[in-house]
Formats: sequence, structure tokens, C-alpha cells
Amino acid sequence: MSFILLILWTPCILVIFVILSIVYNYFVLRQKLKNIPQISGYLFIGSMLQILRMSIEANASYKYRIFNVLYILRHKIYDVIFSSTVNITKGDSYNLVRPWLGNGLLTSTGKKWFHDRKLITPAFHFSILNKFAVIQSEQAEILTKNLEKELAKNIGKPVDTLPFITNTTLAIICETAMGVNIHAQDSVMQYSEKLNETSHLVLKRFYKPWYTYDWLYYLLPEGKKFKSAVETLHAFTQKVIRKKKAERHLQRDHAQFENEDNDFSPDKPKRKAFLDLLLDQNMKDDTPLTDEELRAQVDTVMFAGHDTTSIGITWTLFLLGNNPEYQEKVHEELKEVFGDSESPASIKEISELKYLERVFKETLRMFPSVPIVSRKLSEDVKLGNCIIPKDTAILCSILLMQRNPKIWPDPMKFDPDRFLPENSKLRNPYAYIPFSAGPRNCIGQKFAILEAKIILCAILRKWRVKSVKTLDTIKYGCSIILRPTEKVLIHFTPKK
Repeated sequence: MSFILLILWTPCILVIFVILSIVYNYFVLRQKLKNIPQISGYLFIGSMLQILRMSIEANASYKYRIFNVLYILRHKIYDVIFSSTVNITKGDSYNLVRPWLGNGLLTSTGKKWFHDRKLITPAFHFSILNKFAVIQSEQAEILTKNLEKELAKNIGKPVDTLPFITNTTLAIICETAMGVNIHAQDSVMQYSEKLNETSHLVLKRFYKPWYTYDWLYYLLPEGKKFKSAVETLHAFTQKVIRKKKAERHLQRDHAQFENEDNDFSPDKPKRKAFLDLLLDQNMKDDTPLTDEELRAQVDTVMFAGHDTTSIGITWTLFLLGNNPEYQEKVHEELKEVFGDSESPASIKEISELKYLERVFKETLRMFPSVPIVSRKLSEDVKLGNCIIPKDTAILCSILLMQRNPKIWPDPMKFDPDRFLPENSKLRNPYAYIPFSAGPRNCIGQKFAILEAKIILCAILRKWRVKSVKTLDTIKYGCSIILRPTEKVLIHFTPKK
């Protein structure tokens, strides 16, 4: 009888324990964080609803009163959080992408993250961008030809630019970071569609706490859709890895029979792509990478290396299409650098496009590709007269901070001159962090800026652009990436 009562009472005891833990956590944290400014809210859910509705003029740090979460907009606090070499752990929300991205560079922490970062950094070093620029230029040329075909089929009609640019940036990351030429850009359309679908599903899951439990989520239609999309993404990545392994085997076979002048000669120095480094590491007996680790790193780079950049380029064309006076300055700079030449841009010429770079930076201020980042504190952090306790989750809104009128006057005005050297040096460096900041900043930011300039240069040397929608009417939303929720339609007018 006592055994049966124990079985019956055990679930009740567990429920009571969970409730008491939540209540205790709520009131203890409330006391610890009482010196941090907050918006008035409701019991337990705290200020969550108000934060979701708050205006971009807000300039304070706020906290959710439950779940041990701080929502921060003040760049001076970002300095403390992001510059730390200890507090590098991503927030628990990143666990939602682990089924997709595994324990890769985006999601890992501690010794593994430091090891992976050190391993991957050489593949994105500035010194190898010259080689990558050739590939970027080739794909940009394919893009312009595809746009010409689209314009010829639909004379006088605007073009939905994002799909074209997304295909291009994915083709670039395949060839540069993976060392694999995917030949036809059309072959990546399904991958791109599944990538967008997966991103949206992750966001939906984030806002529905009952989806946190895997056993429940994967029984529901959205969970099944997420699982199917991830399987498609993994299949694409595995295909890339298999192709690269096959090419490496072929190169080794050739090297056995060719003389020292052979391009495949192992004695000749060769800059290795991202996947080359991973496969080399996998051959070492002391720290071999498992197939899952290989796939996780490749998936992370494939995602982060194309989607964020394609969105940034699309927003740049949109903003130039709404600001003809600034677009005209871009065309004047292109004329000054290239004259009447139609030859592909060299790395030297791209480096001379200072105004175009300021245009892209201003775009990323208004539309940072990743609008929110999070950290989970590994140690207590002192801010003024209060202590933020260990294990607190920090949500940092890059979007709202970079549109803060107290930092950026008239923040919704597109003004590339904000990034003139004399203006930039007056700002706190943590007031502008579209690539995050500190030890966990974006490893590929130089690659991304170069890629954006090459693609924008290729397009704007051929056409003037005019947006159909205005800044006030275009619809966009925050998923993992700040993306438009409707087609970004743009008119292309030939310059000649």
C-alpha cells in the first residue's frame, strides 16, 4: 500500500518542487536585479509583453522577471558583456538550433569553442581574400547575367532580388569555404528554401515555451516539418563533404604519378579552404573530428556564410532604390574608379570603393542581419551598484540599439556619412556591432564585406535601381535573421 502511495505522490511532489523553485527564483532574482531599470510588468511573465511592443527610442536595460533573462539595449553594458573572454557561452535559445547546426562554432563554448575558432580562423584570414575575390567576381558575373535574363522576360517589371542574390552567395560560400564548385546556381534553390523555412520554425519555437520539450515538439506538425527541413539541409551538406573527399582522393592519386611541376604536388604551398582544414584535422590521431562534428561546422558556415550577406545586399539595394541622391554618389564613385571599363573588378579597385563601403555599413546599422544575440553568464558581472548573477541569460538587441536616437540622431534616415572616419571615431565602438563584438565576433566579417562590395559593384555598374516599396511600407520581421516578409521588388534601369 505504501509503495502505491509513493508512486501516486511522486509526480505531485515533483510538480510542487518545480513551482516552488520558480517562485523562489523569481523573488530572489527580483531582489538581486532591483537596481536595473525596468518597465512595469505582470507577475512571473514580467515585462515580456511590453518589451515586445516597446519603441525603438528606448534607452535602458530591461529584465524579464522570470526565466532569469535580462534584455539590454545600452551599449556601455555591451562593452562589459562582449569584451569578456569568460562569458562566451551563448544563451539557452541557441539550443533550439542544435538539431540543425550541432555543436559547431555558433553553438559551442569553452575549450571546444576556443579550439574550433583557432582551427577555422586561417580559412577566413584577410591574406587569402585575394584568391576568394576572383570566385566572388565570377559568381557576381553569373548573377548579372541571370538578372539580364529575368529582365528580358519581364520587360518593365520589377524583380524580386533576394532569391537571385541568395543563390549567388551560397554558390560563393560553397566554392570558397568548402572548396567545391557547385557549377549551376539553380541547384541550390531547394537548400535555400529549406534554410529559410528552418529559420522561421526556430523562431516560432522560441516564442512557444511548450515547444521546448523535444518529445512534444516532434509529435506536432511544426516539429515534423522542422525535422524534415533539417534532414534536407544535412543531406546537402553531406553531399558537399563527400564531393570534397572525392576530390582530395583524386588529387592524391594524381600526385603519385605527376612530376614536381604538377599542380597537385604536395610540396607546393596551397592555401586551404575551410573544409580542407577540417578534413586535415580529422586525419590527426590525437583529435579526430567525428562525422557529426564535420557536418556541424560545415552547416554553420554554410548558413552564416551566405544568408546573412544576401539579406544585407538586398537591403542595400532597397535603401539605394529609395535614396537616389546617395545612389548617384555611388555611381560617381564607380565612374571614377572604373571609367568606361567593363572588365571584372580587381581587389585593388574594390578596396578603393570607400563610399560604397559606407553605404553597406549604414545599411547594416539600419538592418543588422542578426538583430538579437544572447549570452549566458559563466560568472557574476558587476554593473554599477548591482551584480548580475552567474547563469543569467542576456538578450542584446542590436537592432534597437543601432536605431537608438540618443546614439544615432534621426536613426531612420539613411546617411552613409555617419561612417566617415571623423564621425566614427567619436562613437563608442559597441554602439555599432552588426557582426557582434569581442572574442565571439563574426569570424567572416571581412569576407562578408568584400563579397557585398563585389556583388553590389557588379550590379550597380550595369543598372540604376528604384525600389517599389518605401521604408515606411516595406514589411520585415525578426527570425534568426532580420529578413523581409514580402518580396523586395526593385526596378533595374540600364546605365547605357
